[in-house]
Amino acid sequence: MPGGSQRQLRVGELVRHAMSDLLTRGEVHDPVLEGHLITVPEVRMSADLRLATIYVMPLGGKDIDEVLEALERNKRFLRGEIARHVNLKFSPDIRFHADERFAEAERIEKLLRTPAVARDLKREDDGE
Repeated sequence: MPGGSQRQLRVGELVRHAMSDLLTRGEVHDPVLEGHLITVPEVRMSADLRLATIYVMPLGGKDIDEVLEALERNKRFLRGEIARHVNLKFSPDIRFHADERFAEAERIEKLLRTPAVARDLKREDDGE
């Protein structure tokens, strides 16, 4: 399956909720993380459920590198907490990536607003 098996998707969603809850409740005592609202839009699990790739984005996309570094610093704590909240045979190793979907959507939106694209779209509407 392109998005993964049903089990991968289900476990990924459980990990996503656990991670979001940890960040929302402020259980990670790190000044960088405490100073940002961080969304967790997606978690992708490996086929054997031993690796969770967690995509994160601070509100407004600011300080993403600092946020990723802070998450890496607190990886052991986060992994332990996720293991306590998600009942799996093995606690998955976790890695963090910036969620690039927002930036990509903005880039496409800007492209669609360029004069050249607008001209081409108008030409299609006129029936050429």
